[in-house]
Amino acid sequence: MRWLAVALVVVTVLLQHPLWLGKGGWLRVWDVDRQLQEQKENNKTLEMRNAGLDAEARDLKQGYEAIEERARFELGMVKRDEVFVQIPDRPRVEQATAPMAEEAAGGMVAVPPKPATR
Repeated sequence: MRWLAVALVVVTVLLQHPLWLGKGGWLRVWDVDRQLQEQKENNKTLEMRNAGLDAEARDLKQGYEAIEERARFELGMVKRDEVFVQIPDRPRVEQATAPMAEEAAGGMVAVPPKPATR
């Protein structure tokens, strides 16, 4: 009788070994599931970035406003009849009282010239 119990325990352990530690066992399934969740999060982040780039590309294709805005802020473009005025950065204490339009322009303001009077 004792040999039968030992034989059943040995058979059970031999059958359970592949289930837990084998090539397609639970440990491998849990690891693959964790990798899948990480990849889904990465894909979601990349999809959001791609959507932003797609919207920016469509905006640049459709009109000149986006192109002009990028040229102004990235390349410092000024139109033909404008005068470029650059306001240097102020210390932090003075910046708290600076006008909102100046801060929104990043310290750069393009001012159209005064009309010529005759």
